[in-house]
This record gives sequence, C-alpha cells and structure tokens, in this order.
Amino acid sequence: VQLQASGGGLVQTGGSLTLSCAASGSVFSKFAMGWYRQAPGNQRELVASITSGGATNYADSVKGRSVIARDNVKNTVSLQINSLKPEDTAVYYCNAAISTDLGRTNYWGQGTLVTVSS
Repeated sequence: VQLQASGGGLVQTGGSLTLSCAASGSVFSKFAMGWYRQAPGNQRELVASITSGGATNYADSVKGRSVIARDNVKNTVSLQINSLKPEDTAVYYCNAAISTDLGRTNYWGQGTLVTVSS
C-alpha cells in the first residue's frame, strides 16, 4: 500500500489543523490506520489510531482535542487536532498496518511537517 500524507503547515497556538492521508494499492478497509509523530531529538510516537472496524485510540497528549476518522470509500484517513500547542510541533506520519499469518506489516507515508508557533 502507498500512503500520501498532506495538510501540514504553520499554525498558531490554539489553532486547528486537519491532516489527510490517501492510500492506494491494496484493500484499504482491511488495514488499521494510524498517525504518528516525531519531534526533533525524540522517538516516533503514536498520536492516534483507528482499526479496520472503526475503534479509535488516542495518545494522552492529544486525547479530547483530536479526532481520527477513516473513509473506506475514498481510502483516506484524517486527523484533526484542535487547541494546538507548541509541543505538537513534529513531522506527522501516516501508518497502515495489517496482521497476517506471517506477522504484522507496517507501511509509512512520507511525513508532513506541523509547526505550531507560540
């Protein structure tokens, strides 16, 4: 599966941003989708995920101010983050994961930079 992330940019503190990831090349609905982020000097961390069945999970740092959603017709997954903080500044990566008899396979998009100015 190929993933193309978009929607990053420069946002002021308190603003909102919606990231979008378009998937192609496989059966999108079978994949668990997620958004990860990596700030300079930090490890990549999970921001939010959504299973093939629609169950969602959020990191504590964004819980209550973000929404992940998927559209299995358009093969897209989005992440809206509200009340942005400078600590949300990072490169955000789209992830697709699927488990088979051979194990779990992850696919990554190219990343999109989000910068929150104080």
